[in-house]
Order: sequence, then structure tokens, then C-alpha cells
Amino acid sequence: MTAQPTVPAPATDLTSLRDLCGGAVHLPGDPGYDDARMPWNVAVDQRPAAVAYPASAAEAAEVLRAAAALGLRVAAQGTGHNAGPLGSLEGVVLLRTSAMTGVSVDPERQVARAEAGVLWEDVVTAVAEHGLTALHGSSPDVGVAGYSLGGGIGWYARKLGMQTNNLTALEVVTPAGEIVRADAETNTDLFWALRGGGGNYGVVTALEFRVFDFDTAYAGWLVYDGSRAAEVLRTWSAWSLDAPDEVTTSWRILNVPPIEEMPPPFRGRTIVVIDGAVMGTDEEAAAILAPLRALEPEFDTFERQPTAALVRLHKDPEGPTPAASDALVLGSLPDAAIDALVAVTGPGSGSSLILAELRQLGGALGRPHDGAGAMPRMEGQFLFLAVGIAATPEMAVKSQADATRAADAVAPWQTCTHYLNLAENPVDPAKGYDAESFARLQALRAEIDPTGLMKANHQIPPSAATEAVGDVDVTLPAQR
Repeated sequence: MTAQPTVPAPATDLTSLRDLCGGAVHLPGDPGYDDARMPWNVAVDQRPAAVAYPASAAEAAEVLRAAAALGLRVAAQGTGHNAGPLGSLEGVVLLRTSAMTGVSVDPERQVARAEAGVLWEDVVTAVAEHGLTALHGSSPDVGVAGYSLGGGIGWYARKLGMQTNNLTALEVVTPAGEIVRADAETNTDLFWALRGGGGNYGVVTALEFRVFDFDTAYAGWLVYDGSRAAEVLRTWSAWSLDAPDEVTTSWRILNVPPIEEMPPPFRGRTIVVIDGAVMGTDEEAAAILAPLRALEPEFDTFERQPTAALVRLHKDPEGPTPAASDALVLGSLPDAAIDALVAVTGPGSGSSLILAELRQLGGALGRPHDGAGAMPRMEGQFLFLAVGIAATPEMAVKSQADATRAADAVAPWQTCTHYLNLAENPVDPAKGYDAESFARLQALRAEIDPTGLMKANHQIPPSAATEAVGDVDVTLPAQR
């Protein structure tokens, strides 16, 4: 992507941030600034006014108070997996949480606690020592905080729901610079808003959440040649609508690079993969998967395995990666949608995408969760995601164009909502919620952050206000 000029500092001398804040502070021109500002998606060129690395809730509170005193805003960021929608960071302190890495488990209460910089692999490993399982994401280096505050749909979601609705308590630094606890009995409005409302209401410095009393699942891959994409998709999409809650899967077209790091059987090929997990006995799992196995995949790796291994089941890239993408929520997937998708992403399409993916929704995701936050349920039947590599400006343009083309192919069947955790481009944040929840989120934003100190990747404007959403101004009324 095209490099942007370094954002000029406000008239205030930002070197005073170092005196006002605990932890490391990097300013433009400092030797560590470029490394500090880098998100997981390195194709996003973040240029904040400063980058702060608090190591505790107390130090994070110092950052918020100092930024407010200097007329700056604050954006909290862990890994930066969803950095694109933040837009310009001029006049913004990027508060990186990666120095907060504590993890603890209470096996009797079946609750884990993770500080804001913790990655899912660390939690999965910690709870596995007690024979427990967490509702982790599809990659080991996804941050617990961002994933959990924006939804969180993993391999057990159709049975156990979103991770955000399994949060039991949050430690939060409010925009006023106060450290508070939010749970079902304390600061209940804040607790409700953060569970789905992301970084709009303060800086979450620690999360407590339920973990579950099982430690194996029947999980793996079914692999087919790319020429069978439409055939396999028709069978999988029809099967997924009636599948029991105990199974959560995804379907993908993968264009595997011809490089040595890839497994020889897949290297340089277009393949179709169905992967996922079944909660139940081996016999129950075999019965559930039988219609997919009847298609006679080339490879079938489904077997009983420890849930700790499933954090890498999806084989998502780890470490900083330049990427361009598009995502939608689909309400249905008729034959016309399948044909349109395969035509622009399958063999012979000329697509540069490394993957086009559909994730199975329904089950517990589609039903209101008791005691839920701002995302009580997930509308739709499938999540759609298209991703391409953006290692050079030319590749970024091509990958984004192909991702958009793939999304456009299935757009006639999209719902009126977005799943904001996968929306890497600016979208109307109102589409991440039902109308009643969004109106409440707006009202709480005005109450909790009246000065607009917090800048989130999917910004929720206060009631009857206009705020920048990425690079697009979206005007939203008080009620929707």
C-alpha cells in the first residue's frame, strides 16, 4: 500500500508523554517507533502520534489521563489483526497491550483470566493442564481481548455460543482514567457494552471467561481437488443447515503456493477443504460427517484429538502478514450463489486470492444467549471471507480487487448485518448489531466517553452524532 507521510505532532510537546506515562513511549522519529506502530497486518500503514506500551492497568490509566490532558485520543490495540478500519491515527496515542501477558486458571470455577496482551495459544495451553477447553479463535496468535470483545466464533460456537457472551468479568480503564471491574453485578451497563462493543468504552486490561470441562474433540480436514468446488459446496451447504449444534465447520477454496513450506500433496494446487470439530463420541461424529465423507475426499484427517491442538487446526498464517480481504454475512447460499462464488474464486477464475471461505453459523449462534452483551446472537447461515496477500502495492491492489469481486458475487444473498471481527475494511458499525442494541451502544458511548477520547477500529458514534468510520464519515440518528 502507498506509504503515508509521518503524521505531524500536535502543537503540544509530546515528549511530555514520557513524563506522564509509565511504560515505554515511542514518538515519530524514535528508533523504535516503526516497529512499535506495526500491526499484525503489515499492509496497514499505521502512523500514530505516539505508541505507548503500558505493562499494567495502572500504567494504562496513566496513558489515558496523559492523552486527555494533551488533547490526544487513544486507540487500544493488541495484535492488530483488525487494524484497517482504524483509519488515520493523527492525534492518536496507540496503546499497545502486548506487555500485559498474565494468564491464570481457576479449575474449580471453570474460569480463566487473561490480561489484555495474551494470545490464544497461551490460554489454550494453560487450561489444557486442567483438562479444560477455551473458546479460542482459529489461529494461535490471535489476541484474546480483541477477539472476545468483538464476538469470537470458534470451533465449538454452534454449541456454546460466541466467546463474548462467555465473558464473566472485565477489568477496564475508563475514559476518565479510572480502573474498574465490570461484571453481571458491577458496572453492568459497561459490562453489557464491552461484550460486543469493542474498544469504544475504555481500555480492557484483563478478561475473565468461562472454560469448559472437556479436552478432546473429533476434528480434522476433508480435502478434495479444486475441480470439485461447486459439487462439494452444494453438499456441505445443504448438510450444514440441518447439522446438529455439536458440529462447527468451514468450507474453503485454497490456492496453495508452490513453495517448500507447503505439504507436497497440496503444493501448487487449488484444493477444497472442509475442516472443523465435533463435540461428541467418535460414533456420533462419524454419523454426523457421513454425508461429507460420502464424497470420497482425497484426504480425511478427522480423528479424536486434544482440543489444545485445535488452535492450529485451520492452519492460519502466524506472525505478521500483509493481507487484503473482504467479508460478508450470508443469509442463504442457493445454487446461484454457489455458481457465482466458484466462478470468481475457483480453478480457471484467475483469482489471486489465497482463500475464499465460508464458516458455518446457526445453532447456538442463532439463538439469543442468556445474559448476553451487545451481540446476543449472530444472524445468518454463513460467514464469508476472502483473503489475498498484499506483499507489494501491486499485489495489494490485485488482492483487494479480487476479494471485493468475490464478495460482490455473493452479495445478493447477504444479510443486513456485518460480523465486525472479520470486517477489515471500513463499514457502517450499525450493521454489526440489531437496532435496539446499537441505539443503546450509542447512548452509553455518550455517557461513558463524552469527550470522544477512545478511537476504536469500528467506531460507535454517540447518539445523533457524526464520527469518522475509517476514512468514511457516517451520519447516524439516535434511533435505528
